[in-house]
Amino acid sequence: MNKAKTRPFDMQNYLNSEQDIEVYLQVVLEDGDPALLAAALGDIARARGMTQLAKDTGLSRESLYKSLSGDRAPNSDTLFKVMHALGFKFTMQPLTENS
Repeated sequence: MNKAKTRPFDMQNYLNSEQDIEVYLQVVLEDGDPALLAAALGDIARARGMTQLAKDTGLSRESLYKSLSGDRAPNSDTLFKVMHALGFKFTMQPLTENS
C-alpha cells in the first residue's frame, strides 16, 4: 500500500503578495492574541527573508526565530522593531459596540 506524502502546513507558503500579507495580519490582529501576532510576524518574516529582517532590526536570526515562534509574545521593543522593519505600523481605532 502506498502512503501519501504530505508536508506540514506552513503559512509562509501562502503569503505570495503584499495583499495576502495584509489580510493575514489583519485577521490575526482581530484575534487579539499577542503570541499569535508574534507567530504571524514570524510567518511574514520567513516569507520575506529572516536574514534581511535580522539586518534591519539589529537582532540576531536566532533571537528573531525564538521571539517570533508564537510560543510566547515578544517584548514590546522587539515587536516594534520587527513591525517597523517589515513596513507595518500600529493604528488605533475605537472599539465598536459589536466588538
